[in-house]
Amino acid sequence: MNTKTQSAGFLLLAVMCFVCDLPGAVNAADSWIPDRRRDQFPRESGYAVFPYLFDLPGIGAGYGVLGAVNNVGGTCTDIAGTFFEGDVSGQAFGLDSIQLVPQTLILDIGGAYITSAAIQSYSQRGMATDKNSYSVAEISDMLGTASRLTATFLDRRLEAYIAYYGNQGRLAALRDPDGNIIVQTPEASSKWVGTDVVGGRVDLTDDYLDPRRGLRFEPSLWWTPASRDAADYLFLDASVTAYFPVGKRSVWAFNYLRSESFVMQKGESDPYVVARDEGLDYGAMADERERQYIDNLVAANTHGSATSLGGISRLRSYPEGRYQGAHTEFVGTEFRWNITDEVKPFNLFFVKDVRTAVQVAPFYEIGTVTDDVHDLWSITRSSYGVGLRIVTGSGLIYRFDLAAGEEGFQPSIFFQYPWEL
Repeated sequence: MNTKTQSAGFLLLAVMCFVCDLPGAVNAADSWIPDRRRDQFPRESGYAVFPYLFDLPGIGAGYGVLGAVNNVGGTCTDIAGTFFEGDVSGQAFGLDSIQLVPQTLILDIGGAYITSAAIQSYSQRGMATDKNSYSVAEISDMLGTASRLTATFLDRRLEAYIAYYGNQGRLAALRDPDGNIIVQTPEASSKWVGTDVVGGRVDLTDDYLDPRRGLRFEPSLWWTPASRDAADYLFLDASVTAYFPVGKRSVWAFNYLRSESFVMQKGESDPYVVARDEGLDYGAMADERERQYIDNLVAANTHGSATSLGGISRLRSYPEGRYQGAHTEFVGTEFRWNITDEVKPFNLFFVKDVRTAVQVAPFYEIGTVTDDVHDLWSITRSSYGVGLRIVTGSGLIYRFDLAAGEEGFQPSIFFQYPWEL
């Protein structure tokens, strides 16, 4: 896509946005910053306990049980936990919205242990790879921790946060797409990777949880210090989402993301050394997919990695982390048609909450990833589809999406709007 095409596309997007919000623009009596339409710290209690099946390309298939209690004891704190078995096996837990200073200082913490996981590793970074050109990296003994401290002000219109994400794992084997072992790595050692995050949010919308008009800007800086042979790098994300009301209760949402990686110190670039740290011998590799796996690690050590595309948030018809590189750009839109705004409590034994909206949401997304910034938009991938959402009073959004793209059709189930992760 050339510069003129991009400019024309964004101009068309701006015109559509203006037309959709024309009544609001004409009515000058409305404030440019919309009023909040409800309490931004809901305390309606709810719970959910149910079994589930999952099939996530790039991660694996299996089953599990999820349990969650929202707004425990009339507070804003949520507790959730799950265990799962299959291609991915393990347990996870989380404590969300611990109010250290009520409505001002909020702590979120979580952790997970995964005994084994199968992760697709494509033949090269960027967009120019075939959907079947990958190996499966079997990672074992994965331990992950997450913590985030958020300061929020002005009815959640302005937020700043610091966070830390850490994970540890060990390469156990490489497999082909059919699951056959290419090579096992019994001598590979575990390594810990930690990421520090500083970010914020300017939320000029009518609601923090379920916005229907206004603008949201979210910048964040992610720093991953050098660990063993990896690079010392950071990446900067800038996400802008605009919400334009359509009718009395529906909304047309647009999202733009730019993610840029900056390498402060390159990591190990000798593939023989990188392979040895993974428990492999680069010189003795008989399968080209082994070399491709190591070459991708060398590329990450050289260029760093920005936010990837694919999975449950952006380019939803592709596997999680399908497209990786040092530079990412993404544009997405979805029309959230609110079928009903009826506030209705429900109690189905295994799930209890207050329904505040039911949505049908057709969507379209397009994005590009590359290691060379000059190649942005030279190759793109897109997704389109439709989603069903249930918005609850306790703060959960149950989301079921059906997405299609150049590589096929993909359903997904998650508990938050896209573009918000």
